[in-house]
Amino acid sequence: MFNRWKKSKIVTEDPPVNKLSSARLNMFFFAAFVIFSILIFRLAFVQFVEGPELTYMETSRNTKDIPLAPVRGPIYDATGEVALAYSVPVQSLYVMLYEDYSRGARQEEARELAEDLAGVFQQFNPGDPEQPDAEEIIKRLDLESQKAHGYTPRLVKSDLNTQEIAYFMEKKAEYPGAMVLEENVRRYDPDGVAVQAIGYTREFKGQQQNSEKYKKIGEAEATERDPGLRYTQQENVGVDGLEFQYQEELRGRSGYQSIDINARNLPEGAMEQTPPQKGYSLISTINKEVQLVAQEAITDELRRLPKAVTGYAVAMEVDTGNVVAMASMPDYDPNDWDYDKIKFVYRNGTMASFPPDDSKNKTESVVLLGSVIKPLSVLIGLKEGLFTAGQTYHDQGYAILGKDGRQVRNSHSAYNGHITARRAIEKSSNAFMIDMVGKRLLNKYGSVEGINKWDEYMKDFGLGVSTGVDLPGEFLGRLEYKEEHESGLTRLALASFGQQAKYTTLQLAQYTTMLANKGKRMEPHLVKEIRDADGNVVKKIQPKVLNEVEFADAYWNEVHRGMVTKVSSFDGFAYDFARKTGTSEQGTGPNKKENGVFIAFAPRDNPKLAVAVVVPEGGFGSVSAAPVARKIFDAYDEVYGLNGVPKGKKDAEQQQ
Repeated sequence: MFNRWKKSKIVTEDPPVNKLSSARLNMFFFAAFVIFSILIFRLAFVQFVEGPELTYMETSRNTKDIPLAPVRGPIYDATGEVALAYSVPVQSLYVMLYEDYSRGARQEEARELAEDLAGVFQQFNPGDPEQPDAEEIIKRLDLESQKAHGYTPRLVKSDLNTQEIAYFMEKKAEYPGAMVLEENVRRYDPDGVAVQAIGYTREFKGQQQNSEKYKKIGEAEATERDPGLRYTQQENVGVDGLEFQYQEELRGRSGYQSIDINARNLPEGAMEQTPPQKGYSLISTINKEVQLVAQEAITDELRRLPKAVTGYAVAMEVDTGNVVAMASMPDYDPNDWDYDKIKFVYRNGTMASFPPDDSKNKTESVVLLGSVIKPLSVLIGLKEGLFTAGQTYHDQGYAILGKDGRQVRNSHSAYNGHITARRAIEKSSNAFMIDMVGKRLLNKYGSVEGINKWDEYMKDFGLGVSTGVDLPGEFLGRLEYKEEHESGLTRLALASFGQQAKYTTLQLAQYTTMLANKGKRMEPHLVKEIRDADGNVVKKIQPKVLNEVEFADAYWNEVHRGMVTKVSSFDGFAYDFARKTGTSEQGTGPNKKENGVFIAFAPRDNPKLAVAVVVPEGGFGSVSAAPVARKIFDAYDEVYGLNGVPKGKKDAEQQQ
């Protein structure tokens, strides 16, 4: 070996290497080989021998956070003292399934448990048919885990009475997995205050198909890491009204139970609980006293009128946009939900379009405006230079449309003689509006541009667009004057006196505020403050002007002076006020319907409140709708004061 090494050295001419260094190098390579072999062996052992066991240990030690429904915040009336919607704590019985009870002997154990629980419920609620029987309890236990994960507690019964609570607390050891947990149920003012505006709640699991908002929440559940934001399938969420509109603010944060689960998705070990957090409270603009007067006033009229079955009213403060009353009648009891009974009245008819009953002769909740559009028609005519304030028109009781000589008459074919624009509003002259506004607008702009110009004015005044209200599901109107089924002349002529578009009562109220404040379209809102659980104001809703129109002050004054139609229901009213009655007609012959419409604001010179009332099939607005408005004005005067001093407070001071 030495000679070979020496020969190699001579050939390659490498420097000499120490023999001891070579031995050490060999030992190093040998040690590295041994260590590497051990690591390979160990890796293989872990992967193929210990791998399944380690995987099981990893999955069996997984921790899950099970959401607990949050405490929903209350909704108060404008005083901040009367709760219109609130959450009441109740105790509920849940059962945690620590074993797989879906088959074999375990299934029999589950059935025995269900029968036992059903017996307990009947024992403490004798003769009550609403108590769940054994079959119903089996469904609620969801043994196959079709509705919830195996580790999710099963709700067996809500709102336990005191005897049931005491029993299950005392017998806890006899019912492994049974838990009595505190939850909250939603309740509403028993007097039924603005129920369609307040809205209602239902279980989250049934709303994901009905609402894009809840559909997105449901899709995000799998990736939501914050347990406080996770929704349970059983928790109640807002479905309509303020309950839906302010869902995030009212909801609060979920509590959660943390528990280890094993490879079979079943719980094991002790459970740790983090309580839920209460949601924010809403201070609404609805005043309970004024609201109840509005509701009662409509109900009284419906009893008196032969054909009317529904009525709607909105009272809106001119300067703030606060909606102090929003009545859609008939209403319902939200504490006793029965869809079959309320399916035609549960929606808010002041801002939605729907038939109120299931009869063949249905009446819509939105109607043609009728003569209440005439103040705006005159404003348009003055602004466009179609006539002047002092110009007279000979009203012979009718206007002629088209070459065929078709006549469109005033109400009762009233002959008004020579009248100005102001007088045309007071006398509610259809003929003036047709000849002086509709026809002249057509002559100035032509058919297409004339319709577009009319539409532009309507939308400037909030008719045919969103009011901006903080409620869901607003109907924007039905603009029949844009449908090309008649000539431009006919459409503009009929539109000029309110027979070519249907708008909501809320849109009418917003339009009336614009007449009152001379051109500012105020955003209506039903919430003025949002407060945290400690009562601190976290948000204050400020008045908002959506848009403003510019008309000469003389035009506004002319229109206001014309809004003096005689209305007997306001006899003795303490304030000068501006008003306009309307009677819109739908259909002909035996199908003809006359809808009562009325708008007003008071006081005339310093307006505080605007009111719009619609009574479908109520007949003349002065007869059916005006009495409702009068009572609303009186109620507002009592509580707030149309002159800034509450009448109720003033009367009390005088008595002292």
